[in-house]
Amino acid sequence: MPFIALVTLLVRDYDEAIAFYTDALGFELVEDTDRGDGSRWVVVRPSGSAPGTGLLLARAKDDDQRASVGDQTGGRVGFFLHTDDFARDHARMTSAGVRFLEEPRHEAYGSVAVFEDLYGNRWDLLEPK
Repeated sequence: MPFIALVTLLVRDYDEAIAFYTDALGFELVEDTDRGDGSRWVVVRPSGSAPGTGLLLARAKDDDQRASVGDQTGGRVGFFLHTDDFARDHARMTSAGVRFLEEPRHEAYGSVAVFEDLYGNRWDLLEPK
């Protein structure tokens, strides 16, 4: 059965992106392979998640790609990070300098708050009910 394995996220710099996703968001670095042409194959995923789905951090390589860094979803929330403990992860991420755009909300579907990654891409931190 098919499944989505990777989603590409354009970044300015591999190392700053790795640091943000591993340090601030608590992701694990799954792979960082030099491709020999100045590019790298960099994959991260939330720590403790099942193998399979991850983010491919791809350094923008031209002006068009650089213009899309941080706006790959047109300003909408484009990424959804589920948690089993919203309060814990919200507090940890806030103390790590993650910028939340709103106070936590408690909706019929769960607890949620929108945050931005280091480039301005919008994410939901969500604990489903």
